[in-house]
Amino acid sequence: MVSPEQGNQTSITEFILLGFRTLPELKILLFLLFLMIYIATMAGNILIVTLVVADQHLHTPMYFFLGNLSCLETFYTSTILPRMLASLLTEDRTISFNGCFTQFFFFGSLVGTECILLSVMSYDRYLAICNPMHYAARMSGRAWLQFAGGSWLGGFLGNSITMLSISQLTFCGSNDIDHFFCDFIPLINHSCNDPQLTEILAFTLILIFSLVPFLLTLLSYIFIIATILRIPSSTGRQKAFSTCSSHLIVVTIFYGTLLTVYMFPTTKTLRDFKKVLSVVYTVLTPLVNPLIYSLRNKEVKEALRKAYRKCRFEQC
Repeated sequence: MVSPEQGNQTSITEFILLGFRTLPELKILLFLLFLMIYIATMAGNILIVTLVVADQHLHTPMYFFLGNLSCLETFYTSTILPRMLASLLTEDRTISFNGCFTQFFFFGSLVGTECILLSVMSYDRYLAICNPMHYAARMSGRAWLQFAGGSWLGGFLGNSITMLSISQLTFCGSNDIDHFFCDFIPLINHSCNDPQLTEILAFTLILIFSLVPFLLTLLSYIFIIATILRIPSSTGRQKAFSTCSSHLIVVTIFYGTLLTVYMFPTTKTLRDFKKVLSVVYTVLTPLVNPLIYSLRNKEVKEALRKAYRKCRFEQC
């Protein structure tokens, strides 16, 4: 990445994240709201990771991937919210050139990882419901590690290619970014070069690491729903659907907002609307994940009760 200290390759040494500048009278309320969301998100996801690690009954592929997702969400939300909270509290919206690109690198990498991981989780549910006889063979302990490791590696590798392309650009002009974090489109708008090749590369990577996992997830759920509808008893259908409904809710919220933001052109009319949608998949989705899985999942609730009883008995 080209550093501003290395010469005159860029006239920008820092960016200004404008954030929610149109709502100055609500900055204290927004600060308190996002602070509570951040605390709840961190506590909820860390709790799920702890339960998955500590409870032997949760040492299954579904909960292993859930633990990975919760771990990812703690990193994911920490790339956005602490900087946003600092801006709301101090009104200092500046972020260094390298700090901005570091934020984008981790944000983009974690988004790609989550897309792949959600498709892996849908494949896990597909095998459990549609091919239960082959589930144990295809979801061995080694397969868990390969799927999870491939998700993390794919997300970071894909965004590294984008970062390499962006590092060839120079940036000048206004340093105002009309967003609450450093994202691809706002950064490209400050390029002095023609960013067409970079945009094509980024769009291709978005198709590979976002749209393709989404289509695979959608295909998995088409087969899942078709299989569930063929179950003769209503009790059996309800039990089968309950095993994947939580994941389906998370996928719908995450992909619905993410694809709307990145697949449609950014116009003046849609800019503020996309900023609101960005809040959904960067702030609310990491919060919703532990709430949905803990409130709707019997095994997680049972593990939580066991942990509470053990903690109370040992007076921890």
